[in-house]
Amino acid sequence: MSAIAGILVTAMVTPALAVTGIAANNSIGMFENLPSYIKPDALAEKTNIYATQSDGSPILLASVFEQNREEVGWDQINQFVKDAVIATEDPRFYSHGGVDIASTLRAAAGNALETSASGASTISMQYVRNIQVQKAESIQDEAQRDAAYEEATKTSIDRKLKEIKLAIGLEKEYSKDDILLGYLNIAPFGGRVYGIQSAAQYYFGVNASDLTLAQAASLIATVNEPNGLRIDDPDNIADNQARRDKDVLASMLKEHKITQAQYDEAIATPVTPNIVQPSTGCQTANAIAAGFFCDYVTHIVKNDEAFGPDEDTRWNNFKTGGYQIYTSLDVDLQNAAMAAMNANVPKVADFDLGSSLVTVQPGTGRVLAMVQNKDFSDDPEVTATNLGASAINYSTDYTYGGSTGFQVGSTYKIFTLAEWLKTGHSLGDIVNGSPGTLNLAQFKDSCTGGNGGTYSVKNDGGSNPGNVTVLNATANSVNLAYLRMAQKLDQCEIRKTAEAFGVHRADGNPLGENPADVLGTNEIAPLTMAAAFAAVANEGTYCSPIAIDKILDAEGNELPVPTSTCSQAVAPNIAATMITALEAVINSGTATASNPRDGIPHFGKTGTTDSEKDTWFVGASTELATAVWVGNVVGTVSIRNTSIDGQSGGNVRHSIWKQFMTDADGKYGGTEFPTADNTLVNGVQVQIPNLTGMSIDAARAALTAAGFDFDDGGVVDSTAKAGTVDSSSPSGTATKGSTVTVYTSNGELRTVPNLVGLSPDAAKSAVAAAGIDPSQVVFNGPSSGNAKVTGSSPSSGEPIRFGTDKLRITTKAG
Repeated sequence: MSAIAGILVTAMVTPALAVTGIAANNSIGMFENLPSYIKPDALAEKTNIYATQSDGSPILLASVFEQNREEVGWDQINQFVKDAVIATEDPRFYSHGGVDIASTLRAAAGNALETSASGASTISMQYVRNIQVQKAESIQDEAQRDAAYEEATKTSIDRKLKEIKLAIGLEKEYSKDDILLGYLNIAPFGGRVYGIQSAAQYYFGVNASDLTLAQAASLIATVNEPNGLRIDDPDNIADNQARRDKDVLASMLKEHKITQAQYDEAIATPVTPNIVQPSTGCQTANAIAAGFFCDYVTHIVKNDEAFGPDEDTRWNNFKTGGYQIYTSLDVDLQNAAMAAMNANVPKVADFDLGSSLVTVQPGTGRVLAMVQNKDFSDDPEVTATNLGASAINYSTDYTYGGSTGFQVGSTYKIFTLAEWLKTGHSLGDIVNGSPGTLNLAQFKDSCTGGNGGTYSVKNDGGSNPGNVTVLNATANSVNLAYLRMAQKLDQCEIRKTAEAFGVHRADGNPLGENPADVLGTNEIAPLTMAAAFAAVANEGTYCSPIAIDKILDAEGNELPVPTSTCSQAVAPNIAATMITALEAVINSGTATASNPRDGIPHFGKTGTTDSEKDTWFVGASTELATAVWVGNVVGTVSIRNTSIDGQSGGNVRHSIWKQFMTDADGKYGGTEFPTADNTLVNGVQVQIPNLTGMSIDAARAALTAAGFDFDDGGVVDSTAKAGTVDSSSPSGTATKGSTVTVYTSNGELRTVPNLVGLSPDAAKSAVAAAGIDPSQVVFNGPSSGNAKVTGSSPSSGEPIRFGTDKLRITTKAG
């Protein structure tokens, strides 16, 4: 039939063209030189994004599409649909060879003088036209796409001849059922609805296999004028029903596809749409508070070369490829995270308040939860009027739909801690934690050469703890202790250690490595910090975050996905020792309010930035690492000095983390952390030299020779000779490398001798022998004769300042 049709059509081309005045030779050449048939490309289909429910089953987060289409098989389409389209559009479909010769000759004769190409289009010819339109719409270049679309849809005999030739070839390559199935899957049904399955779901809320006769006829009526007869517009329903009744149902009855009774019942059934809006875009994922996570997934697709060579291609593939994307999101954890967020942080406050919680699984990098105190919307009109909505993901980097990051405060100290332990220091080492002005030239930086000038800084809350162990400095977040630790390290190496934990600025700029950066002035995304702490929990192995577990293409084939890259950030013994220090933070230090105290071991680190505009707690169990940020999106309002939903703003991070991790621990549990390296915990204990009476230079030399760092504590009141060492802190033993603070005597104190039982004269002599000026002595009682001393103030062995303090001697007559 196709061969005969081809011969007949070729024979009729010349006279038809002659009548219309078109150059016959050119058009015949065009006709003969066309490909023998057109091959359908893979159809644009919607991409679905899923999370995982408690029972392990997927739940749809959102669908993203250019064309709302879901391809189905022959047995998934109701017979009423097939009969309706054939009876209405092409009754001789199963008997012609792609071109209905009789209809074509009638149409050619009727249209020749009008040079129109209307009429006589078989289903095969319509299928060819739809394939050409789809090919045009898949072109990325806008100008080329518009030109191809115009070529595929223009009204001309040339275009009709192409359809005829390609339809004939199509029938030679494919069966009738395959052509009809392809046509039903590709056909437009109005707006962005394509294919019979999506049309059935959108307009009537059923599958194509479950359409009634009346519904099937209504949808096939739409094919004739998709946007003019679509029934989601109430103004079109009357016209749709008229075409359904007069054309579709009447043709089905005429062609004996339905009985009179079926016809009468369908005619009596009004067109009653049941519009089911498809899950379109990540806004729909807000139903389980996963809009921002969904948006993060779309940015992964845009950014990762696994999905195409450039962003435009990747995004087009994503919207049209019919992917089934199964993500790492755990719905149970997501719900727990949103509950904790909603319980503690309002969506709208008197200032631009933001908060984020993100959880990463140690050892896999899988992102299990991601929430913030806003609803996701990428509609500018919504975000302009609704302060509780945002398109900015506070958890992620700028290139992944996020902000430019937030200063992380003292959570960044863990990288100085890591470098401290890597270079052989211990948690038992003693450092000076007192406030002071630091000489920046004393900070080594092998990358930049260092800095000059001074840096004045204070501890949080203005504390002045003096010499403290590194363990204590970590638990209580002593800024000056960590800066003085950094003075013994290389700032470049601290930065490299942070990078080994996957740390980078959210804005894409290089990490800073100035001394101030030790205290967390780099602006970093919460996801990055959660992944870094997950590396500590994972015995020092960092695994980059991933959000996609599996992707299937439209044919069900598994596609390559971005994988987590794991690398050793620090040795396991270093990580275990870091955990020992960071456990102290949550067990007895600055983060006790975060501790769930549910029997699961945790560690973590608090962070507060200048002006308290950002507050953090990042912590982990062996199974989960979670970062919580509460701060200013824009502005510098003090979180600590602000009440948020009835509680102190500084405590909100702890309330969120504790509530969430209590729920999360109930599902994931957790085990004991590895045992720390005893040497790195306690260090090598070394005897501190006895420095008393030494000059300051001699004391410095003695300490350096013994393996200690010298710190000049200044001049103190002392009974020792002026200019000599009075004391040191610590004394006795300390870990090698500790800082020993040395205090020099001003020589202004004297020690009161034991005067009890002496006569007043003998007492005066003893006082003078002790270096106390006689003018300082005041007698309470007889000062001559047979009187005896019964006591003194200050008493025996106590110090008295030379020349100023009074020594009151109590006497009693003998």
